[in-house]
Amino acid sequence: MIQILPEHSRLHEEAARSQDMSYYMRPGGLQFAALPPLSLYVHLPWCLRKCPYCDFNSHALSPSDWLQMSYINALIADLDAALPLVWGRSVQSVFLGGGTPSLFSPQAIDSLLSCLRSRLPLAAGCEISMEANPGTFEKDRFKAYRAAGVTRLSIGVQSFNTSFLKVLGRVHNGEQALAAVQEASEAFDTINMDLMYALQGQSLANWRQDVSTALTFNPAHISIYHLTIEPNTVFAKFPPALVADDLTADMLDLVNEETAAKGLNRYEVSAFAKSGHRCLHNLNYWEFGDYLGIGAGAHSKITFAHRVMRQARFREPERYMSQAFAGAAVAKEEEVSRAALGFEFMLNALRLKDGFPANLYCQRTGLPLSTIEPALDQAKQRGLLVQDWEKIIPTERGFDFLNDLLELFLPAERDT
Repeated sequence: MIQILPEHSRLHEEAARSQDMSYYMRPGGLQFAALPPLSLYVHLPWCLRKCPYCDFNSHALSPSDWLQMSYINALIADLDAALPLVWGRSVQSVFLGGGTPSLFSPQAIDSLLSCLRSRLPLAAGCEISMEANPGTFEKDRFKAYRAAGVTRLSIGVQSFNTSFLKVLGRVHNGEQALAAVQEASEAFDTINMDLMYALQGQSLANWRQDVSTALTFNPAHISIYHLTIEPNTVFAKFPPALVADDLTADMLDLVNEETAAKGLNRYEVSAFAKSGHRCLHNLNYWEFGDYLGIGAGAHSKITFAHRVMRQARFREPERYMSQAFAGAAVAKEEEVSRAALGFEFMLNALRLKDGFPANLYCQRTGLPLSTIEPALDQAKQRGLLVQDWEKIIPTERGFDFLNDLLELFLPAERDT
């Protein structure tokens, strides 16, 4: 059952409870032999402009140097209050997301990463990813992020075609996209480019040009997203014309062929990578690992000996900052039910093209495989997945009709 914390009289209760680990370590219905890998997500909530398709927690503002450092101080206050929940655990990856993290100066990012290193044991070779927007690009800026300790840059290109960028409400144009990717390629061993297809007016030839342009940079990773109309967005109120299903299928076939020819293998629904360059942070999500999320609206999933907990921070940046400084940044907290655990694991793991080891389900949920055997049997009968003594793998049909596959694992009713 979700707990919504009061606003005033019990402002410090969450911080006090975080210090009292007996609350999280009390007996429960699950038993974990070992804790999963842990990642850290840091949310930087501002953008120059809100894109009409975006349903992320982002707010239109270019933060001043003062606001950037004030927000970083709030992040560190938030982290300090949360440290007892993850004390002693090694952090395998860090992801700076948003919003537009590249609105923050390299000096601010350097300060943030220094504070993180002083408080958390980052694993050797820890992947530190950061999202960047070509609209915030200026010469040598990406190189400065690399010098600050960022190891992987993810660039929200979406398209190299200025006309389609205008349709998407992006603040950059095609030339800026090209310049940003060029400098990022020179500064980083691993960059990711986000590209979007099924845009209003986009032809197969247009899409081929975008994919070909991206591949000329020999990227190690590409993420491909179908334009989706999300609730509570401008596009939900004023939807663009939808692209025919057969054309979107042709577009996906094209990117599969073009990326494979360049040595990029599709390893997740939207992700293509060269060997050794898969996104470790996202893989931890998909393999149902743990993550601590700090920042406005950030979410956490943390495993303890007998339970899995989820948290969500306050969404509005100003409110988040005041709550973080008071030691009470968490707005909601819930213990994940047994029924929800099975579905949530499959919701993530079935996105992986090569599937997952069957025993990973038991390790990450604390549940026996028998809890999902009826759904597994139905999926196999319908040709949506295959299972042997070692792995569970979605078939090509299961991968193409992922929603149909996932529906089989929905719990009949959730316990509280």
